[in-house]
Amino acid sequence: MKINAENLIVGRIASVAAKQALLGEPVEIINCDRAVISGSRQHQYAEWLRKVKMGTHRKGPFYRRQSNMLVKRIIRGMLPHKQQKGALALKRITCFSCIPPDVKKEDYKTIESADVRKLESTKYVYIKDICKVMGGK
Repeated sequence: MKINAENLIVGRIASVAAKQALLGEPVEIINCDRAVISGSRQHQYAEWLRKVKMGTHRKGPFYRRQSNMLVKRIIRGMLPHKQQKGALALKRITCFSCIPPDVKKEDYKTIESADVRKLESTKYVYIKDICKVMGGK
């Protein structure tokens, strides 16, 4: 399954990707930096900064500051990653922050039920903005 994450809600992408990966299908997600998380900007920034600063530098929890790795971490939360089937499913998932040059010609589909236009409110934040607040480039 190949997914274009532009203007899609990350949690809904994650649930679909996790189900497909558990069934044994490889999943590729492009444009992860243009995916969105619903909620007000101030609330999301505060919540993600709290998650990053929690714990220690040795024990974690560890949150990556790259948009593709952050989306993969969110998908990992939908999987039983400590079991063998979940670990194998996580290996089947690849995320890209933009469109790689070698796969531009392929068709990527969007998930209609995960579109940001389905939200009742207009409050959402792009993943790239959250990564910048966390200290990413």
